[in-house]
Amino acid sequence: MKYTIPFLGGAPVFPPVAHANSDGLLAVGGDLSPERLIAAYRQGIFPWFNDDSLILWWSPDPRMVLFPEKLKVSRSMRSVLASGRFHITRNQEFGTVLRRCASMARKGQPGTWITPKMQKAYLELHEMGLAKSYETWEGEELVGGLYGIDLGHVFCGESMFHTVDNASKFAFIHLVRDLQARHYQLIDCQVHTPHLASLGAEEIPREHFLQILEGNQHPTAPE
Repeated sequence: MKYTIPFLGGAPVFPPVAHANSDGLLAVGGDLSPERLIAAYRQGIFPWFNDDSLILWWSPDPRMVLFPEKLKVSRSMRSVLASGRFHITRNQEFGTVLRRCASMARKGQPGTWITPKMQKAYLELHEMGLAKSYETWEGEELVGGLYGIDLGHVFCGESMFHTVDNASKFAFIHLVRDLQARHYQLIDCQVHTPHLASLGAEEIPREHFLQILEGNQHPTAPE
C-alpha cells in the first residue's frame, strides 16, 4: 500500500517515525513553535526544508551519530589543538553562529535550510536554554562554530561553519570532549557526510538511535 505523507495540524503531534518514507520524510506542514520543535527532537525528528517550501519533518533510517568515545582526531588536528592558535567560547555568540551557518556556501546546495523562520525558532530555543553554540576564535575574530539542541544526554547537532581551515573541527572536538566528560550518550549528526565520518561518526539503525534517545534524554539540559 502506498503511504501518503501526512500534513500536520495545529497540535505538536507527529506520526510514528516508522511511517517515514525511504528517504526519511515523515510529515509536512505545522509550525516551528518551541513546543513542536522540542516534541520533534525528543522523538528523533528534525525539520529540514527550503525557504520556498512547506516545513518538512524527517527521521532517516539509518541515523548518523557520533559516540563521544569514538571521536577521531587526526595528527594534524592534534597539532592545531596544541598550537594555541584558536580559543573556544560557549553560548557567547549564538545568534552570530546561527547567521554564519545560514550564509555559508555549501557544495551542491544552491541555498540554505536555515531560513529566517528557522533562525527565529532556534533563537527562541536558545533563550530557553535548549539550543547551544560553540564558537572558535582566532584572536578577536570569530572564525568558526556550531550549534545544536541539547536534550540532556543527547546533543542534536544542527550546523557548523568556518572561515579558516580547521575552525569548525576545533569547535566540534571541544563539544565532543565536553559531552564525554558529562557522560552524554551520543551526538546526533542526522545524515551521513564524509566530513562527519572522518571524525568518527557512524550510521546506526534508527531503532537503536531511538532506544538511546528515549532512555537517556532529560527534560532540560544541564548547565
